Amino acid sequence: MSTHMTPVSDPSESPSGDQVNRTLLVIGGAEDKRRRVVVLKRFVRLAGARDAKIVVIPTASSLAEEAFEVYQSVFGRQHVSDISLVNPQTRLAAAEPDLIEAIDNATGIFLTGGNQLKLGQLIVGTPVHEAITRAYHRGAVVAGTSAGASVLSQFMISMGEEGVAPRQRVSQLSAGLGLLPGVILDQHFGQRTRYARLLSLIAASPSLLGVGIDEDTAAEVVNERTMTVVGSGAVYVVDARAAVSDAHEARRDAPLMVSGAVVHSLPYGSCFNLEAAQLTDFTEMHPEVAVVTSPTDVHDTANAAAALRR
Repeated sequence: MSTHMTPVSDPSESPSGDQVNRTLLVIGGAEDKRRRVVVLKRFVRLAGARDAKIVVIPTASSLAEEAFEVYQSVFGRQHVSDISLVNPQTRLAAAEPDLIEAIDNATGIFLTGGNQLKLGQLIVGTPVHEAITRAYHRGAVVAGTSAGASVLSQFMISMGEEGVAPRQRVSQLSAGLGLLPGVILDQHFGQRTRYARLLSLIAASPSLLGVGIDEDTAAEVVNERTMTVVGSGAVYVVDARAAVSDAHEARRDAPLMVSGAVVHSLPYGSCFNLEAAQLTDFTEMHPEVAVVTSPTDVHDTANAAAALRR
């Protein structure tokens, strides 16, 4: 099986009347930026390779300039010359015409890691958000890593305890960009032991699928339906639609009872239908061992910036 997704039905229509597929690249964070660069190469290819026009949005990061420099360098090494910065620092700034124009002209949009609450406060519900949505529906690939991945869904995890045992009311959802409805996204999944917070949220909202993504791994999603996994880790899908839980009556901080949830562990080469919550194909890709990553997004950005300057 090729890891490139086969186009599926329900495409958008471009201004010219042509039908286009909507593509998201949801990255679990700490993706390889110096060696094989599998995930980021995939983003560049989806955005048009050498002809790509990429907008980087580092607003979530406390080191926004350094984050932009890192991705500008990585994408430049893939022979992309048209790379723009969109970094609104207030909701008012997220209406500036030059920022909207850059997004309107982009073939690829990349949201970096950091603090997803900043994205919720500064971008969600603004003209920049509207421009990202327009770009997505006309066929530009929209990618996010770490915090930038979480915000792609309709509801994002804005905070929550980590661990293995799910507990009541220890996690919180906020509004996201809404590009991937029906799903809650989590990142750095295995590395930061985030099973508990994702399962606790899915137990309380069983109509939603939980999707947890490891570092240096991406879920490529076409038309909000077909998902292919790329990278050195795995994507985990938690389906609690037929599960039984005491989430409606458990006291705060109590361990949650969740019985009958289905968990799918999907490495590189897996193809999965999000609507049906079913594996549709798998080809063993034998990825290399995951790269060594940093414990926080700030350290990952700072370390990557320093390494790329050498």
